[in-house]
Amino acid sequence: MALEAYPFLKELGLQAENLGAYGGKAAGGEWMGKGNKVTSVSPATGKPIADVVEATLDEYETCMEAAVEAQKLWRETPAPKRGEIVRQIGEGLRAKRDALGALISLEMGKILAEGIGEVQEFIDMCDFAVGLSRQLSGSIIPSERPNHFMMEQWNPLGVVGVISAFNFPNAVLGWNACLAMVCGDVVVWKGAPTTSLVSVATTRIIADVLAKNGLPGAIFTCVCGGVEIGQAMARDPRIPLMSFTGSSKVGQAVRTEVNARFGNCLLELSGNNAIVIMADADLSLAVRSVLFAAVGTAGQRCTTCRRLLVHEDVYDEVIRLLTAAYKQALEKIGDPVLPTTLIGPLHTPAAKTQFLKGLADVTAQGGEFLVGGVEGAGDVGLVGGNFVRPAVVAIKHTAPCVQEELFGPLLYVHKFKALDEAIEINNSVPQGLSSSIFTRSPENIFRWTGPSGSDCGIVNANIPTNGAEIGGAFGGEKATGGGREAGSDSWKQYMRRATCTINYGTDLPLAQGINFGD
Repeated sequence: MALEAYPFLKELGLQAENLGAYGGKAAGGEWMGKGNKVTSVSPATGKPIADVVEATLDEYETCMEAAVEAQKLWRETPAPKRGEIVRQIGEGLRAKRDALGALISLEMGKILAEGIGEVQEFIDMCDFAVGLSRQLSGSIIPSERPNHFMMEQWNPLGVVGVISAFNFPNAVLGWNACLAMVCGDVVVWKGAPTTSLVSVATTRIIADVLAKNGLPGAIFTCVCGGVEIGQAMARDPRIPLMSFTGSSKVGQAVRTEVNARFGNCLLELSGNNAIVIMADADLSLAVRSVLFAAVGTAGQRCTTCRRLLVHEDVYDEVIRLLTAAYKQALEKIGDPVLPTTLIGPLHTPAAKTQFLKGLADVTAQGGEFLVGGVEGAGDVGLVGGNFVRPAVVAIKHTAPCVQEELFGPLLYVHKFKALDEAIEINNSVPQGLSSSIFTRSPENIFRWTGPSGSDCGIVNANIPTNGAEIGGAFGGEKATGGGREAGSDSWKQYMRRATCTINYGTDLPLAQGINFGD
């Protein structure tokens, strides 16, 4: 059994069968689960890890009723006191960081260093939110009327719904929950069904903090479930803000449901990210960055580099260096829990099937494989897992397959003559999440980051497209959804702004100098 093979499962409080819903009005909350039983499976071996019993719609309703009540208490709690609870959550995550990171590696399939790094990202968000809890300030605005005072007052929204994806089963919750909680909102979270153990283990850490402080479990609710739970959240008028991470297609459906009830959405959707290598670039730095951006997490990040744009003067040398780098990385495909592994499996058998189909489509559309190819792409010499061989292909940027996000380690390569052409190619896809340029020229960098440059939400120079820091707002444009989470002023989306004008005099002057009678 996996419980014996992986001691960190017991350290996280996981059992062979686990209840998949947490919340409730009582101090410390309660666990429940009377729905479908799902078996979590290791993508590296195809073997079962443990079971989770999902919530029913009735249990979802019970959790929502409790969340609405708990928010009345939480919104009146001073923001720095709310920050203290988030600080304790961060401490709880620190104590379990390596164990939780190993679980992410085991259940999701990313390598151990990335699994631990994901938990660290949640911890960093806790630290950020604690400081923010003392800085939720509005503007003071000069009034045009004598003896009048204008200000902005920020108040909690209410219940924030979070639906996260399998590829970041822990960190994306952190982006949302840390901000929402210090802003005075309560959180209802549905993680991906295929990473339910991460959902349960993360919730146990948060539940312990709530219990120790005598707070209702409904301040943070976890509801494991499938499509029916997600639909219920999207349609629920008690949730004024829905954060959704996933594909553009599903995100569009979520937005339609939420907008129909005049709710707000935070959407983190598909990426089709490009790295541009100019003729003056540090090629060693660029190639190392491309390798991590293209094959890290086996190409399953929304910020994965999927398109490489290379200046014609250095094209041949970049391909030579990149081919050599891939050759070395391919020798380290394997069990993601082992610290020596660089490339783990795809998350599900369906993902592997889709990836192999994508390679066939590339061939049909005139692609020339520079690394890998259709033959042997699904055979890396490891039995039972969803492993594939990363591939690099030269293809026209106008090919239909280039316009879509294939969630796996496939990198398209395009040649260009000048920066303006590279910018045009970068901006030619429907998605607009992340982008990066490698150059030594300040002129190139500032054109790239300026109004006629990259149209993405993340515009980098001399670093990969992935691995964003939490201090900046994370999100993208166009079919990526337009949402912004994590740092900067993202917190404003979790609160409602009131413009307050206060008359402290005895007269009643009207704005714009209007005279209405005496």
